[in-house]
Amino acid sequence: MTEVDQAAPTGPRLRAAGPGGRFGRLGEVRHLGLVAALVLLAIVGLVTRPENFATSSNMVSILALASTIGVITVGMTFVIIGGGIDLSVGALMALASVWATTLATQSYGPVVMIACAVLVGTGAGLLNGILIAYGRMVPFIATLAMMVAARGLAQRMSNQRTQLVHQDNSMIVSLSTTRVLGLPLLVYVFALVVLLGWLVLNRTTFGRRTYAVGGNPEAARLAGIDVRRHTLLLYALSGLCCGIAAVLIMARTTTGSSTHGDLYELDAIAAVIIGGTLLSGGRGTIIGSILGLLIFTVITNLFILNGLNTADQLIAKGAIIVAAVLLQRRSLRTPT
Repeated sequence: MTEVDQAAPTGPRLRAAGPGGRFGRLGEVRHLGLVAALVLLAIVGLVTRPENFATSSNMVSILALASTIGVITVGMTFVIIGGGIDLSVGALMALASVWATTLATQSYGPVVMIACAVLVGTGAGLLNGILIAYGRMVPFIATLAMMVAARGLAQRMSNQRTQLVHQDNSMIVSLSTTRVLGLPLLVYVFALVVLLGWLVLNRTTFGRRTYAVGGNPEAARLAGIDVRRHTLLLYALSGLCCGIAAVLIMARTTTGSSTHGDLYELDAIAAVIIGGTLLSGGRGTIIGSILGLLIFTVITNLFILNGLNTADQLIAKGAIIVAAVLLQRRSLRTPT
């Protein structure tokens, strides 16, 4: 029996793992459940804090907070669907923000600052991809090492000080202060990244290959996909999203700091899991991840409005993650 004959039986399995098979239908049902959860959280907010929750300023605050983590979540969705994990995203965002706000970089103006943040994020993501795809390192270990190194480099570059965005570079700050139809520009940047991510994942060969690589790397290889190169590109994409997120957090805080993005990797991974993406890869959606992110963001907002402390927030988030994983396992055991 030839290699092609051996690979043939895996074809339907790979297609089913994508957005159009049984898992695709399960994803649609899950999306409805996530929307219902958001509605329930909104009702809780209206009941507990009607004078604060439903205000336009609070809604804008929720979207602005979701925007930075949301861009990272898009990249994380690609990586996890492709069978990987990226623990370095928060540290890469911090490193990109520090590098872009150094005196030398700021002297060239806002365009160079933005380009610097994007290039630093993408370059670090490429390094992750090289270590994992060609160095055959376990993604958990490679990105954990990058997380520690990137955070340390950011501290070294900034001398552990917060670097302010100069007034001459107000174009970056305007992403947060300028509003169109009541929403800051950074929300539109987030929406554009989500749209592009959805199109790439669902309407391009790259997206189909991502599902294939995550679902069965060996079958993908036999089908002619360069698995190592594709893995490299997935981590570069995640790094690119970190660079964009760095620009957004510079706009929101008017600073670059080595403390930016602390625990963002956990929030992004949790949002992806809640959205229905399998940690083992091969299944997931951008829409589900964003709905999961919004649920987390609204929960955080409700805790703040009701005066609950950070410890309670972390406990609640942990319980939600456990429930989401158990629900995933139950859905996978459901007979076809």
